Amino acid sequence: MRGTDALGDAPAVQALRLYGLVAAGGFRRFATYRAATAAGVFTNTVFGFILAYTFIALWHERPQLGGYDQAQALTFVWVGQALLAPAALLGYGFQEELQERIRSGDVAVDLYRPADLQLWWLTHDLGRAAFQLLGRGVVPMAAGALAFELALPTAAHTWLLFLVSVTLGCLVSFALRYLVGLTAFWLLDGQGINLLNSLVAMLLSGTLLPLTVFPGVFGDVAQALPWAAMLQVPADVLLGRHTGAGLAGALAFQAGWAAALLAAGRALQAVATRRVVVQGG
Repeated sequence: MRGTDALGDAPAVQALRLYGLVAAGGFRRFATYRAATAAGVFTNTVFGFILAYTFIALWHERPQLGGYDQAQALTFVWVGQALLAPAALLGYGFQEELQERIRSGDVAVDLYRPADLQLWWLTHDLGRAAFQLLGRGVVPMAAGALAFELALPTAAHTWLLFLVSVTLGCLVSFALRYLVGLTAFWLLDGQGINLLNSLVAMLLSGTLLPLTVFPGVFGDVAQALPWAAMLQVPADVLLGRHTGAGLAGALAFQAGWAAALLAAGRALQAVATRRVVVQGG
């Protein structure tokens, strides 16, 4: 029985090993771009200071705007800068490479690999996100904490829940960008939809302002859309704005959108790869 179980588990173990190697490869790939990482850290930090002083002026005039005090608002700024690259809050990422492989026809080779196309890109992107969180997230957050009074938690479990929320947010981000990437099966040029994706992600994730600042129905709708799972929810988890059932609901909101969008990506992939439309090759 043990031998049978071992043989039965072998494919699953091999798959885990394969996708683990893909994730590690994604981590190592971005770790080699040291100059780009340093430039990204510098840019995130400088932009964080610009946003922070803008928020200070805004919250001086409107205390408790969006339900945040000034320290919480500043924390939101620096969480945003820490997650800018890991969660691809500006929309850039692997989808451009996927689009190019679709246009060139190289995706046909990918489909013949003994690996699922979506899982391959997902694990690669999670490896990238892990490096970006360490490489471009920690330093800006530390700089913000040194320069400003932030509302950072002291409880270890809050930070752990924050990491869980960040991971779910990265899954949602990947799922959205995977859908964008697959549009190359039908579109000759992906620049337009990539730009649209970046603008929507920047506005509706909370990158510019917390979504709770938006008034009325627009604010309610913005908080119900998947982009809110990428920054708004993780930031609120770190700030302790979700507790008990509310915390479970916030994480379920992220997980639900991740599952729905990943399923949508798999369905669109199935439609696209039935005929593998090759453009330009």
